[in-house]
Amino acid sequence: MNTLETISARHSYRGLYQDVPVPREHLKMILEAGCAAPSGCNKQTTSFIAVDDPNLKEQLFTVITRGLGKTAPAMICILTRKIIAYADRTFYIQDYSAAIQNMLLAIEDLGYASCWVEGHVTGTDRIGEKMAAMLGVPDDYELICYLPVGIPAEVCKLVEKQPFEERAWFNGFGK
Repeated sequence: MNTLETISARHSYRGLYQDVPVPREHLKMILEAGCAAPSGCNKQTTSFIAVDDPNLKEQLFTVITRGLGKTAPAMICILTRKIIAYADRTFYIQDYSAAIQNMLLAIEDLGYASCWVEGHVTGTDRIGEKMAAMLGVPDDYELICYLPVGIPAEVCKLVEKQPFEERAWFNGFGK
């Protein structure tokens, strides 16, 4: 696939996964795509932990209450640090967002499926902190989301996007 085809084909997958391991070389390629993302003032606030050990993954899912991606053979945990770039400004959200999108595109391009799982990870039940403790993450990092990675076992349910004309214009809003 070329880049634009990969972008168009990518979607969030919330179903079951086939019991087929993701090769380490593919996980490394996905992580490298995350590392290649732009970073505000080059502060490189985003880091990653790939989990392909079934026992460790099972242990992580003892605290992940919704279980999204539980059957995926691998997952990537995204870590961030709130580093000041300049004048009390930090770009960690933009940094990890760009890194996640790069990884989601790499996942799609390699023939796998995934979903950006963040909402309940950073919620009041502090799942991200519990996961970080299990993974030995230092206190100055925050585990903000995870991406399950694997071959889908079900047909992917595509959502309908709003028409281009309702979301994008030239030379002014609504034009």
